[in-house]
Amino acid sequence: MTDAALPPFSGPIARPAVTAGRRAFMALAMVVAALVAAPIVAVALSVFQPSPGTWAHLIDTVLAEIIWNTILLMAVVGVGTSVIGVGTAWLVTLCRFPGSRALEWLLLLPLAMPAYIIGYAYADALAFAGPVQSALRAAFGWARGDYWFPDINNVGGVGALLTLVLYPYVYLLARAAFLDQSTCVLEAARTLGSGPWGACLRVGLPMARPAIAAGVALALMEALADFGTVQYFGVNTFTTTIYRTWFGMGERAGAGQLATALLAFVLLLVAIETLARRNRRFGTSARRHRPPARLHLGPLAASAAFLACLLPILLGFVLPIAALARLHAEGGDALFGERFLVYARNSFILAGMAAAIIVTAAAAIGYTTRLAPGPATQAAVRIASIGYAVPGTVIAVGVLIPLGALDNLIDQTTRAAFGTGTGLVFSGGVIALIYAYLVRFLAVAMGPVEAGLHKIPGTFDAAARTLGATTREVARVIHVPLMRRSLLTAGLLAFVDVLKELPATAIVRPFNFDTLAVRVYNLASDERLAQASTGALVIVAVGLVPVILITRMVAKEQATGGRSDA
Repeated sequence: MTDAALPPFSGPIARPAVTAGRRAFMALAMVVAALVAAPIVAVALSVFQPSPGTWAHLIDTVLAEIIWNTILLMAVVGVGTSVIGVGTAWLVTLCRFPGSRALEWLLLLPLAMPAYIIGYAYADALAFAGPVQSALRAAFGWARGDYWFPDINNVGGVGALLTLVLYPYVYLLARAAFLDQSTCVLEAARTLGSGPWGACLRVGLPMARPAIAAGVALALMEALADFGTVQYFGVNTFTTTIYRTWFGMGERAGAGQLATALLAFVLLLVAIETLARRNRRFGTSARRHRPPARLHLGPLAASAAFLACLLPILLGFVLPIAALARLHAEGGDALFGERFLVYARNSFILAGMAAAIIVTAAAAIGYTTRLAPGPATQAAVRIASIGYAVPGTVIAVGVLIPLGALDNLIDQTTRAAFGTGTGLVFSGGVIALIYAYLVRFLAVAMGPVEAGLHKIPGTFDAAARTLGATTREVARVIHVPLMRRSLLTAGLLAFVDVLKELPATAIVRPFNFDTLAVRVYNLASDERLAQASTGALVIVAVGLVPVILITRMVAKEQATGGRSDA
């Protein structure tokens, strides 16, 4: 029996309860969407605020530089992630060579490495007194000036480091697109005269373009949002200039206007890809689907493919971990047994609280789309999802503007009424920080939650309602137990992302409230990389958990042929 064939709600009690439940979920979804939109709207409205002298100073000093650096950084990351992500996905999906099965999940390991941590690792490893150059001088008897060595303290070097940790975004989506392609299409190209590689280039690659473009867009958004890496290497971008304008110059209006310009860059990325894909089809109408057959490579080609896939893993994960481990062994964080535990406690408590709130909000929005699908609900979902595309510095500025105004209003009111002020109730505490996390990472949790809801047949809901169950009872008794794994996945992803988040935490956190990410950043800024390595290793170790989870999910989906459990 289908959902349409089931009778409507029955009984005089069930109908009002269900209607009230739907309205409650819709109201909660709208509130969440409004909370996500508020900081972004606040940033956009800052364009109309006066900022005397700020823009004139920026134009005379660094504006042209930050625009050029931002464009060049996007170009390096875009090209680099496309080449590595698509190339490795193509090799492990469409070719068969020794080690290809293991490389399928090993290529995801750099996801656990935050960009600023890999920057710190390579900064020490490639420095003049670092192990690489010291080994070269010892081996060949060179002295300073006798040899050339690449310099990563520039836009190109930063772009290369970001590429090493961001290419998995492209790899994941490109590989999924290649797996979804029917071998019938590639065989049809072969019958028209294309060789195996020609069929992949002319047919397989264009059909995967939407997925590749989505992965590149995610990588570019992460590159635009990066703060710790560009700040450490002295590369002026919008994120670093926003931070200096806010804290160094004390110009909130100017920082908001710079944040608006950065937000425009992000929206431009989305608009360009949308226009490029307009009125074009990239799919196949074949009803019968068979996974693409793998090409068997000869010994020479197999060796080249193995090395091509192994190199990103070595550069993006193995070597940075080795460098951090060496630094920790030489002289880790001296406060490891004392204040280090306080930093770890702050990080885990913040991440746990934020993850719980984020998953609750994601579940409310996802459940609303199931109960009352419509234009209003879809609009709420889209608004709630835009936060992940917005850099942490922009969200931090957007959160502090309205909360600061609210604090000022409360303080003025209490002073007028009682003769004493309240201080910073919202913008000066943990509330603002968790709010920033909610805006930034709500979209991360919505994916697993929506996937879990889609696996629950609608007949379960209808059967429960015919027995008089209310909307809340259906959610509590049926959906929550069946979605336990999806909710756990969403919470885990949100927990790790909050733990790694640097710019929003550095800007919004209360005074004397440091986390592991801030501790690592402060130590690295003072060139105490050995001490910073301890916290960095902890962050990477925790970041490995969702990578392992994603790997297991991908392997399970591949084993079941892409079928869901339900």
